[in-house]
Formats: sequence, C-alpha cells, structure tokens
Amino acid sequence: MGYKSGEYKQQYQYKSFMPVFINKSYQWSDPKINVLLEDARGALGELNAFSKVIPDIEVFIQIYMSKEAVESGRIEGTKTELDEIMLPIEEIAQEKKDDWHEVKNYIKAMNEAIEELKKLPISMRLVCKAHKTLLKGVRGKNKLPGEIRKSQNWIGGSSIRDARFIPPHKDDLPELISDLEKFINNKNLEMPELIKIAMTHYQFETIHPFCDGNGRIGRLLITLQLIENGFLERPTLYISDFLAKNKEAYYEGLTAVRESNDIEHWIKFFLNGILETSKSSIEKFKKIIKIKDKYEKQLLNIGTRAKIGKDLLNILYSNIFIDTNEVVEKLNLSYPRAQRLINDFVKIGILEELSKKKRRHKRYYFEEYLNIFLD
Repeated sequence: MGYKSGEYKQQYQYKSFMPVFINKSYQWSDPKINVLLEDARGALGELNAFSKVIPDIEVFIQIYMSKEAVESGRIEGTKTELDEIMLPIEEIAQEKKDDWHEVKNYIKAMNEAIEELKKLPISMRLVCKAHKTLLKGVRGKNKLPGEIRKSQNWIGGSSIRDARFIPPHKDDLPELISDLEKFINNKNLEMPELIKIAMTHYQFETIHPFCDGNGRIGRLLITLQLIENGFLERPTLYISDFLAKNKEAYYEGLTAVRESNDIEHWIKFFLNGILETSKSSIEKFKKIIKIKDKYEKQLLNIGTRAKIGKDLLNILYSNIFIDTNEVVEKLNLSYPRAQRLINDFVKIGILEELSKKKRRHKRYYFEEYLNIFLD
C-alpha cells in the first residue's frame, strides 16, 4: 500500500505526531482485505434488511443506541451498565450518577447528530455540536465542549513527559481537520466507503481534536458515516461492543499505524469488527422477532385486555423498566386497571419485579428482552 502515517515534530521539550494528510486514494496489497470487505458489506446489508422488515422498528432503536453508548463509555472507564441506563436517575447510586449522565449525553448526542444528517453532510460543525452535547454538565464540562482544543493534549502517562502518544500540535489542527472533512465527503475517491470509514476513525483519533471525549465522538462518527453512506438506515449496529471486548487490540491497531505505517492491519481489524457486530445484531433481531411473536400470542389469553396489552408490550421494547404510574400515564388507564395489566404480564412471564431493596415503589422489567442485549 505504501502508506506513510506521518512523523514526529519537535516542539518545546517534547515531540508531537503529525499525521499525513489523508484526502487521497489508497491501494492495499493484502487480499484478506478484499474478502473481509465483501463479507462486512454483505452482513451490513442483511442487518439493514432486517431492520426494514421488522414492524415498528423505532421502538427497538432505543436499546440499540443505549448499548452502543454504554459500551463506548466503558472503553473510557465509565462503569454504567445497560440495565442501569434504563432506570430513572433517582434509582441510580450516588457514585454512579456521573457515569449515568455521561451515557445519557452520548445517546442524546447521537440522536441529534442523526437528525442533523437529514439536513447537512458530516462536518466538523456537526461533530462539534455532538461534542458539546456529550460534555454538557458532566466530567469534561470545563474542557471546551464543542470547541477544537487550544492546547496540547496527550494519551497515557501522568504528564506529557511520559505520555504514550502525543497528538498534533494545536497549530496544525486547522489544516488536518479541513483535510479530514474533505476526505469524508470526497465522492470522487476510488475507495470503498468502509475503507474510508476505517481510515477516518484512525485519522480522527490520531488528530485528537478535542481536549476530552475524542474516543466517544470518534466512535459516534462511525455510526454517522454508516448511516450517511446508506449502509444502515437506523443505528442498529454497536461497534463499540466489539471494540470494548477487544480493547487492547483496538489500541494496538491504532498504534501500529502510527509506529509502523501498518494501516492494513487496522483496516482488517476494523472490517472484522463491522462483520462480527453485524452478525451479532442480526442474531439479536431474530431473537426479538421470536419474543415478539411468542408474547403477542400469549396476550390473546388475557381476554379483553389483549389489545391494550399489545400497546404495553410495544412500550416495553423501548422502556424495559416500568412502574404502574408510568403505565397509567402512557396508556391513559386508571391505576387499578394498570396494575391488573401489569399483574397479567407478570403471570405470562413478560415482566419480572425488581428487587425491593432501597425502592420506594414496585418497578418491573422485561427480563427476557433485556437479556438479549446482556449476552
């Protein structure tokens, strides 16, 4: 491929890494990339097809986005679990509330960015807006949310002197960011879009344009590019799950490009992540369809409440945890009717009561559905 990643530039008392400009075509030599590229595109196509045939797909999207947000945060050390992010803030332990807010911000940032894509192409303006939402009111709120950094940052180590990696100097950022933005939107390059997405992620993480939140925004950008390029219509793939499970290989892959110019190793790792995550998401959709069919049939056994029961079941796909008051509000029922419906769901096996420990009132959850995403 003849790829040259960049070089270190001497700054005052340290050397920062200056990556090459990326807005140009590349050729690769490893034939394994061709095979992985074909397999990854096929799996993405199958996943997207699944999302099109499932009725009311929007009700399932929330948990997919929550899974991506939780796993992306986990890579950076956030401790919130998927089941916790579905609970209201008052039921989260005090020491976990900051993490809870960070994951919620990620979900909001993704939702807003996907809406922006309907009007604008991917740009640093869009990315900065997502970054501002990501850091609003949480750790990092004082690190220039929504703004390109104005100082030198580093990765690893207690200070810049023992840093594992030092990204480009702030003075080099304008040209690097402009080049990356052009690369993302350059439709004249004779390159498969999945290769471009892999290289975009590497370049973004290497530039490290923000003081904080670069990893999460870089992974969010993967989802946005998959949607913008037509691989997915909705965010039904959570690549961060694969990256979190292979965290060491993830970082090693990025490092290998900078230190050894080995962009092909990174591309293969990335394409394999797309392939494996697509397959996993497809299997989850298959399980969801089975659950949906099973419980819709069982709801016929509750007589006149079957119709309102189906409405509650649809609500549970995007609100796994629920209490009686929420059923009253969402379905416009009296409290006794709402509780009888919940009791029916418990008997059928759809809902399970949460532990009563430190809980002011009963809360229930859709256990079988939640377990699909906890595998």
